Amino acid sequence: MNELENYISTFFGISGSDVKNVASYFKPQSLQKGEYLLKPGKIGRFLSFQRSGLIRFYTNSQDAEVTQWISDSGNFVADLSGLIFDLSSRTSIQALTDCELFTISKEDYSTIGQIIPKWHELEKLFIARAFLFMEERIFSLLSMNAEERYHWLLNHNPSLFQYVPLQYLASMMGMTPETLSRIRRKNLNS
Repeated sequence: MNELENYISTFFGISGSDVKNVASYFKPQSLQKGEYLLKPGKIGRFLSFQRSGLIRFYTNSQDAEVTQWISDSGNFVADLSGLIFDLSSRTSIQALTDCELFTISKEDYSTIGQIIPKWHELEKLFIARAFLFMEERIFSLLSMNAEERYHWLLNHNPSLFQYVPLQYLASMMGMTPETLSRIRRKNLNS
């Protein structure tokens, strides 16, 4: 079982020939550093599995870019509003490093439901996990102070602090770069 098949099996709970069937619809895709997977105003009719690299999700507010999330290898990447509802994206999805993906089009994604009878049930679980993850992020932003958010991200994904510019991490955690630098200094010195 290859990396993509293993992740599909783990994440969607399918096995055997069903995993191979689903994986066969995903096509290799490369992104170079700085290249966009999706820009605002476009419809994201795809679902990608991120094999390697870092991808930044961000939006433009009135006077700044706001980093919503930075995804690393082993995650699915999508704009659910486009994949599910054919709505234009408000989000930019951009490679922070060179990335290797496996991508399935919306049309092929829909075809899977005809091949695997329980796919729609599994798809609901996939979407539910995405919403649970977003709820956790919202909860952390609303309930934790800046230092707690820093520790949460450091515990969940320490490698981001090695490869991602601090202004993106600060934005993602809802703080200024100066606040993040102060918290990092304090924690490095203690």
